[in-house]
Amino acid sequence: MPSQHVSTFAAPDGTVLAYRDVGAGHPVILLHGFVATGAMWSDAGITDRFVQQGFRVILPDLRGHGASARPHAAPADVLAADGLALIDALGLETYALGGYSLGARVAVRMLVRGARPTRALLGGQGMEQVRGSRGDRYRPMLTALAEGRAGDDGAAEWLRRSGNDPRALLAVLDTLVPTTPSELGAVPTESLVVLGAGDERRASGPALAQSLGDARYIEVPGDHAGALATPEFGEVAVDFLSPGPSSSGSDGA
Repeated sequence: MPSQHVSTFAAPDGTVLAYRDVGAGHPVILLHGFVATGAMWSDAGITDRFVQQGFRVILPDLRGHGASARPHAAPADVLAADGLALIDALGLETYALGGYSLGARVAVRMLVRGARPTRALLGGQGMEQVRGSRGDRYRPMLTALAEGRAGDDGAAEWLRRSGNDPRALLAVLDTLVPTTPSELGAVPTESLVVLGAGDERRASGPALAQSLGDARYIEVPGDHAGALATPEFGEVAVDFLSPGPSSSGSDGA
């Protein structure tokens, strides 16, 4: 794997955000999930796949995560604004866009706000989440951690040891905004929604594909945590986001 030097850029509100830029060729921006970093894609073996196929892979750390700044307050929809600012900072005119879980939700918001990648891969995300969820399942645990009263369950202990700032993560959740069906229907970018077959919490993935202006849906093995690391996900991602016709099959819309 080529070395992944950390670079930075300034978001519109002045927040300093980090990204890694590896490989050469057709650029692809890959957005990570909540409480992860851009390294999520490398850990799953997907960065290697893209680089070997002649891609330039751009891996931002979303604000509140990884090497990026961790403010305790931010404007609504700021993650999408950050993504658009990264495209501008890198001077990208042609690029592909992918996201998983929270990253896919951010990618959707970027598309709604005018991003026009060659194609968009939306992994581990469903219509229910895109239309309004603000991470309510995480809030009690993050609030307890921020107030120093978290329990001893595995998730809380992992968050303690991960070095994440629970107040910054709560601020990230507060920035999330719903996307309406009419906004989704107006997105012209060819998109692919990919879910693990066992990702029951995001069973509305097919509905998300049906609501987008030009999208298909496909399932790969695994649940939400495991699907990204399956060979099938990596193959679908590289095939679909490569320039030219895609051979990715469709199990739905």
